[in-house]
Amino acid sequence: MIPWETDMGKALARGKAEQKTLLLEFFSPECIGCKQMEAVTFADPQVVNFISDHVIPVRIPVSSVTQTADFRVSSTPTLITLDLYGREHQRSVGFLPPADMIGSVLLGMGKVCLDNGQFNEAVIQFNTLLNGCPKSASAPEAVYLRGVARFSASHDPTALKDIYQQLSSQYPESDWTRRAEPFTLL
Repeated sequence: MIPWETDMGKALARGKAEQKTLLLEFFSPECIGCKQMEAVTFADPQVVNFISDHVIPVRIPVSSVTQTADFRVSSTPTLITLDLYGREHQRSVGFLPPADMIGSVLLGMGKVCLDNGQFNEAVIQFNTLLNGCPKSASAPEAVYLRGVARFSASHDPTALKDIYQQLSSQYPESDWTRRAEPFTLL
């Protein structure tokens, strides 16, 4: 069972103390996707262990008008990855099966590192996603952002060229492949 926090202030304090990102879930008891998340995804032992070990999970009912408005939540389930200061870095809306859930959380963790200038740590998070969840819906974006993190750390344009090569070979139909196409001009 996932040890959900329900108090945002307490969750942020715990995140700072444990140096962990927060996974915020907005839900509604009437939401079919939320019920599926509870019955399938949040019941999966790998998801439970991963979330318990790597993030501070926070569950907020969409009826909590103030926080719903603060985070611009319009539908459920909405999952938001926050850094330990409460800043948003990743968002997904709708049901996620277990493999996509872990990939999405890893993507969010990598984005927190990338956005905070921790480029090497971001590469580690994206590599963890790509090694553990290569078929996840988050994998193509992780390839792209891993290359951006490598470039940001080294300023070597080869890191950007590699993005397109890997995406075109492994995820040729991805939007991220199209976004990386300009890197072939470097």
